[in-house]
Amino acid sequence: MRLPRKFSMTRHAEFSRARQEGDAKGGAYLVLSSLVDRNLSDHHAGVIVTRKIGNAVTRNRLRRRIHAILAKHLHRIDDTQGKRYIVTILRWRAPSATFDELEKDWLKQATRLGILA
Repeated sequence: MRLPRKFSMTRHAEFSRARQEGDAKGGAYLVLSSLVDRNLSDHHAGVIVTRKIGNAVTRNRLRRRIHAILAKHLHRIDDTQGKRYIVTILRWRAPSATFDELEKDWLKQATRLGILA
């Protein structure tokens, strides 16, 4: 499954604002940040994978996995307070994780942040 383009974050300012002004929770494989913005028409999600993680193939595979997790659980995101910026930052342990472990960690952090309805 693929994350639709209208839900993707593309600007550096969006990433920066979500990370600086929003709440964040960290897990074993990722850090999840969230910021509510009442002016958004849809939820916006982005993934940060640094070069420390591995080569381009590894980074892109992890990015695709997170996009699949987001697409799978996008309908569960609570929008009663407003639409959200959601930033997922992958940690150095992420390449060794399976898809299920990444999904479990993402869901755990989303629950801790109160993102899921």
